[in-house]
Amino acid sequence: MNIYQQIASNKRKTILLILGFIIFTIIFGYIISLFFDFGLLGLGVFLVIFGIITYISYYNSDKIVLSLSNAKPVKKEDYPQLYSIVENLSIGLGQKIPKVYVMQDPAMNAFATGRDPEHSAIAATTGLLQALDKQELEGVIAHELSHVRNYDIRLMSLVTILAGSIAIISDFFLRSLIFGGSDRKNSNGILIIIAIAAAILAPIAATLIKLSVSRKREYLADASGALLTRYPEGLASALEKISRHPKLKNSSHATAHMFIENPFSGKKTRDFFSNLYSTHPPAQERIKRLRQM
Repeated sequence: MNIYQQIASNKRKTILLILGFIIFTIIFGYIISLFFDFGLLGLGVFLVIFGIITYISYYNSDKIVLSLSNAKPVKKEDYPQLYSIVENLSIGLGQKIPKVYVMQDPAMNAFATGRDPEHSAIAATTGLLQALDKQELEGVIAHELSHVRNYDIRLMSLVTILAGSIAIISDFFLRSLIFGGSDRKNSNGILIIIAIAAAILAPIAATLIKLSVSRKREYLADASGALLTRYPEGLASALEKISRHPKLKNSSHATAHMFIENPFSGKKTRDFFSNLYSTHPPAQERIKRLRQM
């Protein structure tokens, strides 16, 4: 599969996953709403609350991620090679040059954030800057700029909020069964069974969908980054090094999906279930795909 086929394939799969996720969320919200005899009104309230949370997250996610990662803004004279690579690749993409941040950490990792190319930032660790040569660093920065260009940060914010909303509704429902009064609940036995099953299984399914979307966008950013540099081996070589030392001192499971490699993972191999619950595809598979382009 060449670069263009990989990009098209990943975009199609992501669209299907997102549409399925939205439909799944609406159906789940409606089942719980029926249980409490709220009907469409309850579903409407849920969608309004979801919209408000999405709006707040949309405008503040970049600040939150940069703060959690302890990333600090730097000047061009402090990191001239990093700045030069970011500027040249941004010009090549025809998009605004993002703000540049550095994390004082010996681990090798990087991430991009921002709701769109006009409000974006690139962050890299000092360990990454010291360990990679110029072509490898170009591969990593091209990968991160591709996340910005493909609006992956916006997309993953939406997916994370959807998954979080489902988890909150499930928790509220299950707690109401234990502590709430029965007079407010629908007495339909079949509906009760369906609602309980949905409340237990929905958060698991939502998490799996979220992680699947994250992995698809990593493959897409790899392919897009390789297309930008016209040198897939640069990113492939960088991933070989990064996968050995990705762990960060300042990292959060809430932001792990944003990094080029999972900051909590240092394993070279994973089994099926580990891959299923991973924010990133196996580094070996990513490297293999890059070298087949």
